[in-house]
Amino acid sequence: MTVRVLVTGASSLIGDGVVRSLAARGDEVVCLQRSPVAALAALDGVEQQRGDIRDQAAVDRATQGCNGVIHLAAKVGVVGESDEFLSINVEGTRNLLAAAVNSSITRFVHVSSPSVAHGGEAIMGDAATPPVTGRTRAWYAESKAIAESMALEANGPQLGVVVIRPHLVWGPGDTQLVGRIVERARQGRLALVGGGRALVDTTYIDNAVSALLAALDAVGPGATCAGRAYVIANGEPRPIRDLVAGICAAAGVTFEPRDVPLDTARTIGALLERAWPKLPNRLRQGEVEPPLTRFVAEQLGTAHWFDPRPAALDLDWAPTVSIDDGLERLATWFRENSSSTSSGRYRHSEWRRGRVV
Repeated sequence: MTVRVLVTGASSLIGDGVVRSLAARGDEVVCLQRSPVAALAALDGVEQQRGDIRDQAAVDRATQGCNGVIHLAAKVGVVGESDEFLSINVEGTRNLLAAAVNSSITRFVHVSSPSVAHGGEAIMGDAATPPVTGRTRAWYAESKAIAESMALEANGPQLGVVVIRPHLVWGPGDTQLVGRIVERARQGRLALVGGGRALVDTTYIDNAVSALLAALDAVGPGATCAGRAYVIANGEPRPIRDLVAGICAAAGVTFEPRDVPLDTARTIGALLERAWPKLPNRLRQGEVEPPLTRFVAEQLGTAHWFDPRPAALDLDWAPTVSIDDGLERLATWFRENSSSTSSGRYRHSEWRRGRVV
């Protein structure tokens, strides 16, 4: 049984939930991160170590005495320099794998993304297909695909490695999927590619967290899941439009989206990719990333839902919170935080940062 677990990316939405869940069941947790997280400081059995996963010495120190790793830390975004994506997502993963072997750790859960296997086409009922590399216009997906391949290659007689690809995680505290939808709806800038008709599965945050703990418990040298990748989702594919409408209703904002055809979205995305870094901040309205890229257009305009059976069989895992129940919990959260989430202020300190797409 795992009793001391290293968690990277603990400041993210999923990482926060993982750390709390591990601590609640009695495991010791070591969090490696660049800055301390105040919300985790009061938890019993949780140790925070400052460091960067690109620093091998820091990673080596953090893994001492551990027998399990859940690796969540990543550079996430739709635009950015390749060097940073590769140094954090690829070299950081390489450091963690090396430290795990040197520290005789036997369980390694690498958190990846369904985008590693996305080539712009619809995915309907597939299991986790092999990662695709060579896509230099989407450095997040490219770097995660390289890192995933590296993690799976490290699986062996001494170290059991399993890859988990949570699909579109959302819930209370989500600054990305939920936060961006709500903010754009409030500003009257909400648009749906292809009218939001594409059938997409998503993952409520509690289900993503429980899946990672199930993977940690299931993996080990020679385990059925060792050396394999699994897509995690609620198993409830529905049109994107329905989910976005539900999120807007939970937040109490008007749902009046514009319809953007997929081909048009691809063209706009390509233009924004080139123009966005050159635009003055007043035109970007404070946004670091463009509202649309070609990769995002394809993600939003094509179907994405997956076969839930492999994870159920090999990890002994099943989601426990339905999408409708999750939307009710989200509505409750918005009501309880109505003063801090008004006028878009929730996008800062009140909401936990981070995402895995």
